[in-house]
Amino acid sequence: MPREPQKLRSQLLTWLFIPLLLLLIIDTFVSYWVAVEFSRRAYDRSLAEIAREISLHLKESAGGVALDLPPDSRQILLTDPEDRIHFEVSGPDGRFAEGEPLPHAEEPAGVARGEERYFEAVVRGASVRVVELRVEADSVTARPAAIVRVAETQLKRRALAREILLSVVIPQALIILVAGIVVWIGVMQGLSPLERLRLAVAARSHRDWSPIVADDVPAEVRPLLDSINDLVGRLDRALTLQNRFISDAAHQLKTPVTVLKAQLEVALREDDPERLRLALVTAQTGLERLSRVVSQLLSLARNEPEAAREVALAPVDLNALALDVSQGWVPEALRKRIDMGFEGSDRPVMIRGEDSRLRVMLDNLVDNAVRYTPDGGHVTVRVSAGLDTVLEVSDDGPRIPSEERQRVFERFHRLLGNTQAGSGLGLSIAREIARVHGATIELREDADGVGNAFRVTFPQPAPD
Repeated sequence: MPREPQKLRSQLLTWLFIPLLLLLIIDTFVSYWVAVEFSRRAYDRSLAEIAREISLHLKESAGGVALDLPPDSRQILLTDPEDRIHFEVSGPDGRFAEGEPLPHAEEPAGVARGEERYFEAVVRGASVRVVELRVEADSVTARPAAIVRVAETQLKRRALAREILLSVVIPQALIILVAGIVVWIGVMQGLSPLERLRLAVAARSHRDWSPIVADDVPAEVRPLLDSINDLVGRLDRALTLQNRFISDAAHQLKTPVTVLKAQLEVALREDDPERLRLALVTAQTGLERLSRVVSQLLSLARNEPEAAREVALAPVDLNALALDVSQGWVPEALRKRIDMGFEGSDRPVMIRGEDSRLRVMLDNLVDNAVRYTPDGGHVTVRVSAGLDTVLEVSDDGPRIPSEERQRVFERFHRLLGNTQAGSGLGLSIAREIARVHGATIELREDADGVGNAFRVTFPQPAPD
């Protein structure tokens, strides 16, 4: 089962809150370490003061060391309301003299007399902090050389570390909490335009393909919205083409299909072989017309501007192409006793185009000319290259009035009184193919004053 995608709001809050929580955790550890070090240094100085005070009351006794400190002073010095304090005085050789035996630290190299050393130990099952002070002999005060160790349990140190930690972490936690609330509100406000955009899209009708307008979307979302609008526009054009094709197909196929169906029904009822054959011939004629209409509709759909947007144009010799297409129409022209002519250039005429589409365009122009030129008339295909590259098809058919010369390129447009069979799509296809190639097509009166001339003007010729 596919996992439900995580919402952008959740992703943003996750990526914002997790670093804040990690920062709080790291800061808590750092603050704890700082608090422990601070409390250790503070109470280490107090512990060293006790050791120095004891060292001031040392004296020689029977070749050893003794502590000359009255009981009341000793009680005041070595009593603490929270921690227990232990001490030991020993000779320079380490022989015990006063107090109680305490753990010894390993003798480090390079430790001079008069320096304090601190270390952790355990006394009577409790963790203690020990300071060790090496005292030098002083002849003026008659103080002998000795080693003084003072140990203290760590209750005050831990309590002070906790107080420092709480005094630092609690305000920081409150600040992060406030920052989290502000971030949450900011994310909600920042994403509100996207929510409004979602509601606007959800409320649209499936028939509404207009661009989505949202002025308050963030700048980072604007390219996405523009891409969506571009996609919507392309879908609108594609669906428009599809609907137009369906409409055109329904318009053009209805009559031939109806006629074909009627002829087949007549054929099924006929017993006379001659009448049956006549009905089948008529049905075949209708079928051929239907096939031509279908072919024309498909060609028109293929050459719509949107459908042909990605056509790859390549150098094409228009002179050779027009000659080849003209030769293909010679048999049909001979059948109607039409003089089929070609006037080309004495060198290749190169344009950028697609060979197959150009052939379809010229086929439709020549077909239109042959179809409407009376028997014994002339049809001429011309190719010329000068300032412009021109393809022209002239005929001797009925002259088209000037007010109708633009409308003949419309779909299904047929002149009044026209009795020739046709779909009314050939010239529309020719116009669309010309547009694909960046060319213009126009209808003019033939130079000899008889008939019409369809002129296609292409952009500047490509280099040979």
